[in-house]
Amino acid sequence: MTETVTTRYDHLATRFAEKARAVSAIVEPVADLDAAFAYCVDLCGRQGACRITVSGCDESLSPPADSLCDHKHDKIVAAPGLAPDQFAALAARCTDQGMACLRSGMRAHLAGVDIGFTLAEMGIAETGTLVINCPDEDLRLATMLSEYHVCVLRRSTIVEDAFAAEGQLLKYMRKTPDYTAFITGASRTADIERVLALGVHGPLELHILLLED
Repeated sequence: MTETVTTRYDHLATRFAEKARAVSAIVEPVADLDAAFAYCVDLCGRQGACRITVSGCDESLSPPADSLCDHKHDKIVAAPGLAPDQFAALAARCTDQGMACLRSGMRAHLAGVDIGFTLAEMGIAETGTLVINCPDEDLRLATMLSEYHVCVLRRSTIVEDAFAAEGQLLKYMRKTPDYTAFITGASRTADIERVLALGVHGPLELHILLLED
């Protein structure tokens, strides 16, 4: 890798991090995927378990109604987009800490997923945006339903702007049916009396791990 290319990668990574942090994303460098797995498990360990329950569950209910009140107690990390060997490495770390690790079946865990762990296809420096090609439903749900989204982005895949991403995006769109997510910052809305709220329509926090490659 020439000095010119290295300098350009550094420039794009710096700009991406600045823009991502401006919209409340947490950006950290990692040396390799194993360090990213360690970061993910440590983050999950520091948070309380995500739980969602139905209103009225404290009342005396019929068995069918009571079943709606079932909710999880264990911490869950969902990583449906990983290769088998990558998933095995993350799952081993989760097991050591008493956490569950999912690769599929996200619909069965809608009562709460603590961490969604994903790998981005590319990043857009101009806006601090992650681009994740996710035609698989489990991968989409991992980015939407988790309390915290941890995404690994290789520095070499950061492009200047959306125009520079056009060629790769066209390749995705030709493989129909397709779904590509553009994620900029944590989930946010201000549609109720213009008061900004985070985590209403998606993850409360977005952690972006910039991977050296």
